[in-house]
Amino acid sequence: MTLRRLALTAAVALTCLAGCANGGQSGSPAPAAPSAIEVSSVPAPSDSSAPSASSVPSAGDITISGTIDAGVEPGCILLDKHLLIIKDDAQKSIATAGATVTVTGHTVKGMMTTCMQGTPFLVTSIQVS
Repeated sequence: MTLRRLALTAAVALTCLAGCANGGQSGSPAPAAPSAIEVSSVPAPSDSSAPSASSVPSAGDITISGTIDAGVEPGCILLDKHLLIIKDDAQKSIATAGATVTVTGHTVKGMMTTCMQGTPFLVTSIQVS
């Protein structure tokens, strides 16, 4: 009886493996790939002097001043327990560990980062103090 159960279990396992190996389908062809979705692009504004969205303060922004500290992870910078998230390259060049700055922006609840510390703070402007 035990040998019979073992043989049945082995047969079921082999059938499952064979089904998984061909994608779980029994001789039917694979479904066709979905067709590409066409996405229209919005042209960039022609006026290059217009401020970027990341540099325009909005209602609810706060201002923090102090000295930037290096985080425990590479590329992470902190100011007063806030993890500075800077999208503008010119602003990034100003924000270095040891710099005394004034930043304007807002906290971002639920933002995932690899920095492991600080409350994410999206910087809209930064000035060296």
